[in-house]
Amino acid sequence: MAGGGSTVAGPEERWGPPASSPAALVRARGLQDLSGDGGVRKMELRPGRGQLVPPGASVADVTLSGLEIGLLTMKTGEAARFVFTPHYAYGRLGCPPLIPPNATVVFEVELLDFLDSAESDAFFELTPEQQDTFPLQKVLKVADTERRFGNYLYNKQCFEDAKDRYKRVFSILGRSPGSEAERSQIDASKLLVLLNLSLTYLKLERPARALAYGEKALEIDHRNAKALFRCGQACLCMTEYGKARDFLARAQRVQPFNHDINNELKKLESCYTDYMEKEKEMCCRMFASLRSSSG
Repeated sequence: MAGGGSTVAGPEERWGPPASSPAALVRARGLQDLSGDGGVRKMELRPGRGQLVPPGASVADVTLSGLEIGLLTMKTGEAARFVFTPHYAYGRLGCPPLIPPNATVVFEVELLDFLDSAESDAFFELTPEQQDTFPLQKVLKVADTERRFGNYLYNKQCFEDAKDRYKRVFSILGRSPGSEAERSQIDASKLLVLLNLSLTYLKLERPARALAYGEKALEIDHRNAKALFRCGQACLCMTEYGKARDFLARAQRVQPFNHDINNELKKLESCYTDYMEKEKEMCCRMFASLRSSSG
């Protein structure tokens, strides 16, 4: 699709039989003609909810023109069967060894979710001065959309790209609130993205940055168990065992039955024990060497 209005997250695809299969031809009868030439046909298997995927959307992980056309007719949660003729699928070459040349294919697709980024894209095209004039509620909506894009990228394990999305969100949440209610809304949005940044930097094996963003989150909510946990993890990665124990113990006081926190404390004790054993062994070797030299 031309342009970049939104990203569709996670259509689930199942392969169907080629054009020559009787089953494919039977299924094609009575299906809705989406393309006007019979090349893209659809049967709804389960209705969706909300709005249709907007025109001009950019679709993640989709390379077939027929599937792009089909997705624009779907809603979140919808499941549908599509039949694509070769022109809208893999053409005269096919996709060996699975898809033969000139094959009509059947897809069953479930639309898990999509994000409409049109408003967000327009916002980031403005100058900083123009952005400052935007109503807070629109800024928070843009921030939420960008954060969800970051989550999508994180779940795809594109951690660098996710980090950039989260930092983009954080950059627009620095405005001064006009009231205490606005401060609470801004802080709530900031907290989510700071926690995400902390986690993403842990995945990127940059614990010092993870700790910095975790501590920023604690400035907003000093009892936030996730922030305390992230800080503890970061300190453990940096072998700062005392600080790690402090953060994790504070997290445990907030959520005493959290398995992740309790397991991290066990991991910390194991790492610290190993560290002390190595230190003891090194000291013993050092003293042995000194005694040997003095003798």
